[in-house]
Amino acid sequence: MTLYPKLILDALATVRYPGNGKNIVEAEMVADNLRIDGMKVSFSLIFEKPTDPFMKSVVRAAETAIHTYVSKEVEVTIATESKQAARPEPGKMLPQVKNVIAVSSGKGGVGKSTVAANLAVALAKLGYKVGLLDADIFGPSVPKMFQVEDARPYAETIDGRDLIIPVEKYGIKLLSIGFFVDPDQATLWRGGMASNALKQLVGDANWGDLDYFVLDTPPGTSDIHLTLLQTLAITGAVIVSTPQEVALADARKGINMYTNDKVNVPILGLVENMAWFTPAELPNNRYYLFGKEGTKRLAEELNVPLLGQIPIVQSICENGDKGTPAALDENSVTGQAFIELARNVAAQTEKRNAELAPTQIVETHK
Repeated sequence: MTLYPKLILDALATVRYPGNGKNIVEAEMVADNLRIDGMKVSFSLIFEKPTDPFMKSVVRAAETAIHTYVSKEVEVTIATESKQAARPEPGKMLPQVKNVIAVSSGKGGVGKSTVAANLAVALAKLGYKVGLLDADIFGPSVPKMFQVEDARPYAETIDGRDLIIPVEKYGIKLLSIGFFVDPDQATLWRGGMASNALKQLVGDANWGDLDYFVLDTPPGTSDIHLTLLQTLAITGAVIVSTPQEVALADARKGINMYTNDKVNVPILGLVENMAWFTPAELPNNRYYLFGKEGTKRLAEELNVPLLGQIPIVQSICENGDKGTPAALDENSVTGQAFIELARNVAAQTEKRNAELAPTQIVETHK
């Protein structure tokens, strides 16, 4: 049997691309590098993006079409190309970001997102360039906390890639899956879908130059945490807990996730949220509703810094609901607490980077 280009192209014309319903020849997806050598056929298929969800199925369908309409004896080799540049490899993402800070907690309900949002605002008020990624795929709260629920990020073509442009508020670049899903519907995704969405928010967005990239991670330990750890070079983790023992028990698990030998992400320190309650009419009184200084004792036990103690104040809840984080008001008690937290996080980050510097210099000269 003699093979010729039209025979191959006619077979490929029976394959339709699910994205637009056109056959792959009509859609100009077959590159002009078709080669025939006896019973061997090779060519490339061109896709819009390297992350095209139909890539594997279309390649299989093209091979099957040749075997069906030409001959089962044909040895088919199909390469893939994309019009856009590929997403950077894990570990090489966000080269313009100096520090990646993961704000984490062992359990939900301890105010992790509130701390992450206010930490980002406080760092920005200290003069740093800051980005905040709402990595809590199943319970995004950043759009609400920054009053940007109606924002709809768009994409721009930059250096051959379509990149999402983060929303900006209070001098902070923001992205959340909450911008792309119906806020009234539950996000019913399997782990792989959630991880892929997160990779897009990280690697397919134009974050630009940042001093701090704050990650509001989901509570507990999950696939999302593994995705972040495998995708980004995390500078350090900030662990949030309330003083009560049931929260501290879960905080230990979160700390272990970052510090075990396979992960080895340093703990920058602990934050004791809801440390005490002070009523507005009795500003000098402190009521320890969830126990006293439990997180402080855990920090001492683990020999890590206590980065801050955040009191329970009604305005924190109110400001979060209104989209005006408490850290915006530097003169308030909570504003001062978050500014102090930001200073301590920056100090611990600089300390860690200084400790790593000699090692990096030695490795460079090997």
